[in-house]
Amino acid sequence: MNSDPLHFDGAANSTDRPPAPGLQGQKPGGRPVERVKKALRHAASEPTFGLHPGLVPGISVEDTGVGFPTRRSVFIVALAVSLAILTWATLAPANLNLVGTTMQGWVVVRFGWLFNATVVGIVIFMLLVGFGPTGKIRLGADDSTPEYSTLSWISMLFAAGLGIGLIFYGPMEPLSHFLSPPPSTDAEAGTSDAILPAMTDAFLHQASIAWCIYALVGGALAYASYRRGRLPLISSLFEPVFPDGNNRVLGKIIDVFAVLVTLFGTATSLGIGALQIRTGVSMITGKELGNGFVVVAITILTVVFTISAVAGIKKGIRLMSNANMTLVILLAAFVLLAGPTFFVLDLLPVSLIAFFDNLPNMLTVFAGQGATEEAYLTAWTTLYWAWWISWSPFVGMFIAKISKGRTLRQFVTVVVFVPSAISIVWFTVFGGSAIWMNLEGRDMTVVGAGENVMFDLLGNLPFSTVTSVVCLVAILVFFVTAADSAANVMGSMSQSGRPVPSKSVTIVWASALGLISMALLLAGGRNALSGLQSIMVTCALPFTIILIGVMVSWGKELRNDPYMIRRRYALEAIRGGVRRGIGEHGDDFVFGAAPVSEDEGAGADFESDDPALTEWYTEAVQDPDVVEGPEEQPDKVKAATAD
Repeated sequence: MNSDPLHFDGAANSTDRPPAPGLQGQKPGGRPVERVKKALRHAASEPTFGLHPGLVPGISVEDTGVGFPTRRSVFIVALAVSLAILTWATLAPANLNLVGTTMQGWVVVRFGWLFNATVVGIVIFMLLVGFGPTGKIRLGADDSTPEYSTLSWISMLFAAGLGIGLIFYGPMEPLSHFLSPPPSTDAEAGTSDAILPAMTDAFLHQASIAWCIYALVGGALAYASYRRGRLPLISSLFEPVFPDGNNRVLGKIIDVFAVLVTLFGTATSLGIGALQIRTGVSMITGKELGNGFVVVAITILTVVFTISAVAGIKKGIRLMSNANMTLVILLAAFVLLAGPTFFVLDLLPVSLIAFFDNLPNMLTVFAGQGATEEAYLTAWTTLYWAWWISWSPFVGMFIAKISKGRTLRQFVTVVVFVPSAISIVWFTVFGGSAIWMNLEGRDMTVVGAGENVMFDLLGNLPFSTVTSVVCLVAILVFFVTAADSAANVMGSMSQSGRPVPSKSVTIVWASALGLISMALLLAGGRNALSGLQSIMVTCALPFTIILIGVMVSWGKELRNDPYMIRRRYALEAIRGGVRRGIGEHGDDFVFGAAPVSEDEGAGADFESDDPALTEWYTEAVQDPDVVEGPEEQPDKVKAATAD
């Protein structure tokens, strides 16, 4: 029901005219009983505080007066579980690896279809959100503006979501697929026929699908927090279908799980980064380095990223992200110019064409086809889908923090396509160069986990010592920015989504990251890391269900966004005005707004007096006590407030 039944009127000479004769109070084909019921509801229930849901401007959680107390249950449970798994990795790394591998195989065989279906569904959903009618919705109030410049925004996305993996997997994954082609192709290993399948599978794993997953969580969190005024927690995303979910047991379990996958997912990546740092320093100095170097390096880096995390996003991450973006661009430009330039330039467009051509074949590989397919999915595709899903709370919450004020169209365009384009170019330059060197008979193979490939590639080019140092610096900065971002996000999730978490909680999680990364390497090196990666695949299974729920819940909210309500009214008003104008005036009419019977108006089929459409806003601005949590305690962990 619409409380203000205006209609765009097609008038010949005047826009101020009464409803058409014969239509007042009567809708052709309408049902009198339903009209009476609507009239009674309209008379008894005006929109809350007289505010029409189509005129609600939106509100940020920071403007609601809501408190951000430390959630002791989430903080303590997450910390206890992390310490238990840390102890397991330290005392029995082989057992951790065995259990993780067994669980991973079980998930791949039985639920690989769910991962594939979910990621494809997420891609379609995000494209509809960004480029459909909802694309003009702003992640914030109607008058909000972005907090960061576009360049700084892209730089922070670049560092947080790409990071160490860009340098580690850039040359390694295409070379691995070239030497051992994926099951979606019949190409012979190590031949020119294997080049395009190697590149297309790397694009599949590293480009747009990963960023669509991040964009789903980041966009939903930004929308809930900066437009709907809710706490920026994963559990808050289910408010439309699960009211007050973040204060219930299930909601707290979801938030604990989000903290854990962020902690161990980041620790795993930092462990890989530490291995690559050790390899790089060994190649530069010509000396074999042991665990002592790892301890010193991670200790120093932990101190650095803890200071950066406490300094806050604006002071820490932005400066390092901008600097590192310059470094990696220079490194990529050097490899392109000093390496097989024309081979890489030829490879880029044909790889993109081959990617879209082979996409159905790559997505239809499943474990039931045989042992080869199962092994490939376990080592690559399903592992990546699970890893990106596990990282989505971390990267998504960070993206949400830096994307306030953007429209959904801007958000999807930049978050999905800009990092994807960067990844595609990067993988083509470094992966293509590594493949070319192998074809030319140079020493270019994958040793161990593959941490050698980048430095071997640079070693085959001029100024190898200088470029290796630049690469090492980039890894170090990526290490710091990833850990910095993760510590801030975990602190925020532990404190009801506080935009700037307290220093004490941030220090706890930053220290935990450093200790876990160090312990995993000292306890078993790659075995502990691979075991943890395997467990992450299993942990990602329930989070996959959560992401499906996020799509359902967020889609429901977007349909009832104030902008979408105004759009619905506009379309109905224009349709009605055109029909009336043509019927009464032929070609000679213009539009004007005029009151009509409520069954004729633009909002005749919309229940604008539903309190749920406005109470989320009016409660926030009129009655802060409704949304305030318990009184916030001092920023000391030992004084944390119970939920």
